[in-house]
Amino acid sequence: MTKPEAYILCTAPRSGSTLLCVLLADTKTAGQPQSYFHRASLADWRAGLGVSADTPLADVVQNAITMGTDRTPLFGLRLQQHSVAFFLQQLAVLHPKAPTDRARIDATFGPTRYIHLTRSDKLAQAISLVRAEQSGLWHRNSDGTDRERLGVAQQPLYDRARLTAEIEAFQSYDAAWANWFATNKIEPLHVDYEAVVVDPVGTTGKILEFLGQDAARAANVRPATAQLADELSAKWTHLYQSGA
Repeated sequence: MTKPEAYILCTAPRSGSTLLCVLLADTKTAGQPQSYFHRASLADWRAGLGVSADTPLADVVQNAITMGTDRTPLFGLRLQQHSVAFFLQQLAVLHPKAPTDRARIDATFGPTRYIHLTRSDKLAQAISLVRAEQSGLWHRNSDGTDRERLGVAQQPLYDRARLTAEIEAFQSYDAAWANWFATNKIEPLHVDYEAVVVDPVGTTGKILEFLGQDAARAANVRPATAQLADELSAKWTHLYQSGA
């Protein structure tokens, strides 16, 4: 199995990971980072990679490496916390003698670095998730057109309890990543969503430098996605902060 150097973007929903993945891909030196192992299902992995239903696990992973490297020095992978357990179980099947999760990842993908992408404003993150689920629109292109629509739009409904639950879930995801990094003696690069939005070129360059690549390759990247927050998002923020 061919093993380039690799990086894993460790994150959670509505953290700006789609924006960052596109920025990194546009540098032409950091692969094509995507959620190749998003669902807890080998069938879904195979379907997403366009391989046959009987493709062996090792070949499934190799297909992801080939696609995620895209003729660059690096393999990029986006991994959300809900995907971790099944993902690591499959790597244990491939490398049963490797002593740690980190060792199994290195044995699978080559020397791997880690980027922890978080969003400081957990209320905004929760509103973004609930709005996306209700509207069906998960991402919009920078020109305002739909980029990813996954469902039929519903009437927006403010739900304080739901927002609180999502805030707590996002906090737990951050804690789970922190614990996993500590257990595996990993020192990730910490990147904040707000930094990506405010300074996409500088933040992407910082990541490239961390990955051992030329930061200047980020000079011409431009955000391909637009923020979805609007007046309704601001209204929900005010309602939540006022205790409604």
